[in-house]
Amino acid sequence: MRIAIIGGGAAGLMCAATALEAYPDAEVFLIERNDGLGKKVIISGGGRCNVTTGIRDVRTLLTKYPRGGKFLTRAMHRFSPEAVYAWFEEHGVPLKTQADQRVFPRSDDGHDIVRAFETFFQNPRAHLLLNTSCIQVEKQKDEFVLTLRGTDEPLRADALVLTTGGQAYRQTGSTGDGYAFAAALGHTITPLAPSLNAFYTSETWPGELSGLSFQNATVSSPRDRRFSFTGPFLFTHKGVSGPAVFALSSIVAFETYDARHPLEIRIDLFPERTFDAMRAEIEQYAAEMPNKQFVNVLGMTVPKSLSEVIIRELGISETKRANQVAKKDIARAVEWLKGIPLHVVQRGSGDEFVTAGGVELSEIDPGTMESKVCPGLFFAGEILNVDGFTGGFNLQASWATGRLAGENVGKTHK
Repeated sequence: MRIAIIGGGAAGLMCAATALEAYPDAEVFLIERNDGLGKKVIISGGGRCNVTTGIRDVRTLLTKYPRGGKFLTRAMHRFSPEAVYAWFEEHGVPLKTQADQRVFPRSDDGHDIVRAFETFFQNPRAHLLLNTSCIQVEKQKDEFVLTLRGTDEPLRADALVLTTGGQAYRQTGSTGDGYAFAAALGHTITPLAPSLNAFYTSETWPGELSGLSFQNATVSSPRDRRFSFTGPFLFTHKGVSGPAVFALSSIVAFETYDARHPLEIRIDLFPERTFDAMRAEIEQYAAEMPNKQFVNVLGMTVPKSLSEVIIRELGISETKRANQVAKKDIARAVEWLKGIPLHVVQRGSGDEFVTAGGVELSEIDPGTMESKVCPGLFFAGEILNVDGFTGGFNLQASWATGRLAGENVGKTHK
């Protein structure tokens, strides 16, 4: 039998490797428009590749997916983070788990993750078609007919797996072609939106703090109590970023916000400290150094650049000494630090890591990844209406669904 896989990212790589092992008589064609495999895999995690998560409990793991968690249940049990970890180590890539439960190759080099698949493509039954774009897919009787750019003869296959990714990181080839292929074969595509992106704010002062980071901050939105996440946080030249912001962005992926209708958010830079404890600390510093400028006293609790922003935003004179500042103003400063008001007017352009939305999950068998409307068609990875928070969850979903598709892609054609 002939198996065609469109997309050489994480899901496509795992699907191809699995199918080659599972079906000794199958020819596997992996079609990739780039000149190399796993472009997005390599650049993820800042080039280190956050390959999976250290969370071992599947029930806990599934809570990390704003969309598609229930659908992933069988795939995650079948190929859990623990199994993914073991798979890569067995294929020559030593891994490490950080304190924050993110898993990386010990080399901190994403190329090593992609190299783990190289031996599979030395198999004479494996056909790696790089720099090859598929421009049309049709189902003719019991086979799929793929029209490839620049070729006279179409590629015919008994089974087809779409692992084309979403629309994020378009420079890596994730241009959304797979959605058109899925729709042409009878599938519904849900609304799409960027996720895991930075926020641009109407306030310009974050630019003065660009690069200032906090290991633990709570980012929330008054719109909904569910919109609250705690984690690393960063001010940028246009707004805010970091894992806590990314998580919130995934929850509000389908919320509408712009300059006319901004998304109000709050940042608590010290979630582990109480209001009273912080107020007492600053009051004590002020009492001990009454003649020191208040901006400098405040700078003993927070970075000086931030203290300058605080007093300006609160309308406190920069020349005021500590003994000239009322206790109510100290309380206002602490209130500001525990709930910095910002208004998000735009998603960080080009920063999105994944696409929220995709192929409608009710049309796919979660136990095999096969289409319920087009026999012989399978899906895996980000093309699905599945997305997770940052921390290795999206790659884990791609490995798991790619594995499941690869295990089942030849069963109905044996």
